[in-house]
Amino acid sequence: MFRLYILVAALSAFLSACTTTPRFDTAGIDAAMTPAAVTARPQASTGHRILWGGVIVAATNLRDATELQILAYPLNRAQRPKAGAPPLGRFIAVRRGYLETVDFAPGRQVTVTGPVEGLRAGHVGQMRYLFPVVSIRGLYLWPQDETATEPQLHFGIGVILHN
Repeated sequence: MFRLYILVAALSAFLSACTTTPRFDTAGIDAAMTPAAVTARPQASTGHRILWGGVIVAATNLRDATELQILAYPLNRAQRPKAGAPPLGRFIAVRRGYLETVDFAPGRQVTVTGPVEGLRAGHVGQMRYLFPVVSIRGLYLWPQDETATEPQLHFGIGVILHN
């Protein structure tokens, strides 16, 4: 019985170590639908679910929601934005309720999923810009100190010291 307990505990620890990234459901999501594609064909895109990620440009708390302006990048296999890749355009992600803008600060990476609600005119500096607007259904704020862009798995026995 004791061995079974140890086996279950070890298996639980192993499986929880593998769940450090989001796994949004990608069923029904068109990977070719980028913010630029939505801007080009807004009527055909409204209501479609997206899975986009990028770097937060601005975060604004409103009376009953928080808006994140995000510069989109392609996602890697872990659904994390590839910030070194060419950007895909900007979009506004809206989350009902309050998000702490200190946590969701400019420069932080996020991945979001939800339906496209339409377009909103705005500005980037002094230039007019059309932003696709997404209603957030799923949101993942990537850790700042995470330098690896792919999941990593380590096996071994011993002591590891980090600075």
